[in-house]
Amino acid sequence: MIRQMAFDLPVRQARGREDFFVAPANALALAALDAPEAWPAGRMLLIGPEGAGKTHLAAIWAEERGAEVVAVADLGNAEAERLAAQGAVVVEDAQHLRGAPEAEEAAFHLINLIAAEGGRLLFTADAPPRDWGLRLPDLKSRLDATTAVHIAPPDDALLGAVLVKLFTDRQLAVPQTLVSWLVPRMERSLGAARALVAALDARALEERRPVSRTMAAEVLDTLR
Repeated sequence: MIRQMAFDLPVRQARGREDFFVAPANALALAALDAPEAWPAGRMLLIGPEGAGKTHLAAIWAEERGAEVVAVADLGNAEAERLAAQGAVVVEDAQHLRGAPEAEEAAFHLINLIAAEGGRLLFTADAPPRDWGLRLPDLKSRLDATTAVHIAPPDDALLGAVLVKLFTDRQLAVPQTLVSWLVPRMERSLGAARALVAALDARALEERRPVSRTMAAEVLDTLR
C-alpha cells in the first residue's frame, strides 16, 4: 500500500487594512491608532490577550506610517538611537521587558528620544505595565503614564470573521454554515480560533478529506 503524504503548505498571513474586521471589540483601538497625532507624548500602548489582533493592528499602523517593528529581544541602546531617527516605531510584546535589564534601559532611551524628536512609538502587550515586573523605576513611570487602548474580548461577529480569515489564509474552503456552527461551541478567544483552524487544517491534510461538521466536532473535543 502506498501511503499518501500530507504536505503542510505555507500559510498566507493577510495583514492589510482590508483584511481587518472592525467590530466593537477593536473599534476603539483602531480609531486610536488612526490618530497618532493625538497620542500624549507621542506614544501609545495597545493591550489585549494573545491572538486578539494586536499584531495585525500594529502591522497596519507600521505599514501606513512607515514604522519599523522590533521585538524586545532586539532592543539595545544603539538600536534605540537608530529606531528613533526613523520617527515611527512599534515594540511588540513589551511585557517581555521584565527580566531584561538591557532592554529596559533601551526602551527608556527610545521613549525619551522619540519624545524629543516628535516621533511616534507604539507598544503592544498582553497586560498593563504594572503587571510586567519592570525593575527600572524611570521606565515604569513613563509606561504607567502612557495612554493605553484595550482590545476587548471578541463577540460572535468578530469570531466568525476571524475564522473565515484564518480558513482563507490556509486556503481551506469551508461553508459559512460550518463557521456559524463553530462560533458558539468554541472557546471565545481569537487565540482559540487560531488553534482550532490549525488543528482542522492538520486533520484535513492527514485524512485527505475536506473539513466537515463531523471533523470539526471531533477536533473541538480534542481541544477541550
